Amino acid sequence: MYLIPANLLTNNLLIRPLKTRNVIVFYGSQTGTAEEFANRLVKDAQRYGIKGMVADPEEYDMVLSSFILEIDSSLAVFCMATYGEGEPTDNAQDFYDWMQMTDDSLEGVHFAVFGLGNKTYDHYNAMGTYTDKRLAELGATRIFDLGLGDDDGNLEEDFISWKGQFWPAVCEFFGVQATQEECSIRQFELVVHSDVNMNEVYTGELGRLLSFQDQKPPFDAKNPFLAPVAINRKLNKGGSRHLMHLELDISGSKIRYDAGDHVAVYPMNDVPLVNRLGERLGVDLDTVITLKNLDEEANKKHPFPCPTTYRAALTHYLDITSPLHTNVLFDLSQYASDPEEKEILRKMACSSSEGKALYHSWVVESERNILAVLEDLPSLRPPIDHLCELLPRLQARYYSIASSAKVHPSSIHICVVVLEYTTKTGRVFKGVATNWLKDKVVTDGSPRPTVPMYVRKSQFRLPFRASTPVIMIGPGTGIAPFMGFIQERAWQKEQGKETGEAILYFGCRHRNEDFIYQEELEEFEKAGVLTQLHVAFSRDQEHKVYVQHLLKQSKDHLWKLIHSSNAHIYVCGDARNMARDVHAAFHEIAEEVGGLTHTQAVDYFQRLMTKGRYSQDVWS
Repeated sequence: MYLIPANLLTNNLLIRPLKTRNVIVFYGSQTGTAEEFANRLVKDAQRYGIKGMVADPEEYDMVLSSFILEIDSSLAVFCMATYGEGEPTDNAQDFYDWMQMTDDSLEGVHFAVFGLGNKTYDHYNAMGTYTDKRLAELGATRIFDLGLGDDDGNLEEDFISWKGQFWPAVCEFFGVQATQEECSIRQFELVVHSDVNMNEVYTGELGRLLSFQDQKPPFDAKNPFLAPVAINRKLNKGGSRHLMHLELDISGSKIRYDAGDHVAVYPMNDVPLVNRLGERLGVDLDTVITLKNLDEEANKKHPFPCPTTYRAALTHYLDITSPLHTNVLFDLSQYASDPEEKEILRKMACSSSEGKALYHSWVVESERNILAVLEDLPSLRPPIDHLCELLPRLQARYYSIASSAKVHPSSIHICVVVLEYTTKTGRVFKGVATNWLKDKVVTDGSPRPTVPMYVRKSQFRLPFRASTPVIMIGPGTGIAPFMGFIQERAWQKEQGKETGEAILYFGCRHRNEDFIYQEELEEFEKAGVLTQLHVAFSRDQEHKVYVQHLLKQSKDHLWKLIHSSNAHIYVCGDARNMARDVHAAFHEIAEEVGGLTHTQAVDYFQRLMTKGRYSQDVWS
């Protein structure tokens, strides 16, 4: 097996460096973590004296070749994240399709897989598991056991534990001594530009320079559309939280979407937070720099678009609010002048049980980001260029679209709750994207604020037949895709189509505070678009009532719709508790009304999922 670049089959520009590497680490990444893990493995390989390289499968066509077999002692490693309901990430879709279709022999290929998943989802680590199984079926040789990381637990710890055993196996495979040199290795060198044309400096663009000034379709992850904010209104009438409805104007963009799709937005970090980082590090944030890969043959020349300024990097390109990973703590430790602070950082970066416990309490549970670590360890003074190399990329945020293109072809609606709370250290944590969106206020006489965005297609879809009954469960902001579904059903009704029953189960805390979209929903119910509207007000009475409790109250009718009328079930919202409880409620309905045993009920709804009649759009 070899990966031939899709657009470079003739000139071999990307193939050439692969021939000189012993370890190629491919990644399937949606939020950047799998890519980060791949980079860490290549950096580890360097410490062992093994040549490694990171490769994005999206840049390659998967075709059989004996090319990789000609590389002495080669190893292919796959860091594969699972997205949504067991789906591949966007950049791994072609690779997944290739694995499904090919019957070529991979005999002679050696591989290892680490999967990234979340146990709150039904299809836990589906991509990692499938990749490991499929490569072996095609004849490749597994040199180390499949690793499975759980983001609902401690993904970082799972990865550390796996690679702690992975490297001795790799060293045995390559016949090298399994003693890793404990040192920090720089991947990029700093170039400071003293005389540069500012029109040639990136200021937040993700791909093409000046793409925000000169917008050209098609718009996607590397070329987002700057959508003007047409409406930004608060939805809730009271309470301490801030729920908001935004409408993004996509006129003239040629962007198309369907109800149930996701919109991805690229946020900016908080400006005061960026300024505080600059002050703490004692640097001029407006210095124009390039971070250049020391490996001249590497495909990735820079960690983010360059040349740029430190300010732009910290504002647009780097994640400065998430808790730091252990590899960052290790590389930072060399810059602590206080021996005790240096030891704290080194201990948290090691794989001992004491170190893991300290990392979990001091970083994970206390939610210390880079600024908090710098403030709490005053002798720590890293050079800002190394810090920019170490921090992960700031990722797009995905939101379920709360509108139907049949009704709103030139706008995309989203429904968001602003995230803000106090951490264990007494610091106020603000969600990057939600607070940034909150500040996108529309005022008369002023230019409309814009949001860089693109649409990601989803499998969360209304039934093909408008007459098919739908049961929708979406408490809180989980109602978002159902606003699009209901709008579409109303449009279908206006077109003279026969529409099936549409039942919505919504939940919030108090009727008078956060019953969002109340007027719209009641109008839809009055018009007969919504045949039933059930709302669980969890805190309006002594005993809490949730959507799963209301499902049980309508168990006879629901079972009839599901079992006899081919109804489709949709669940959107919290995966950890709500989605599980709703699933359990349906199992109980099948047992109590349908007369099924528990095992039969579980199998029954599993078959519905397989048939696409039980769909989930959930997050943890």
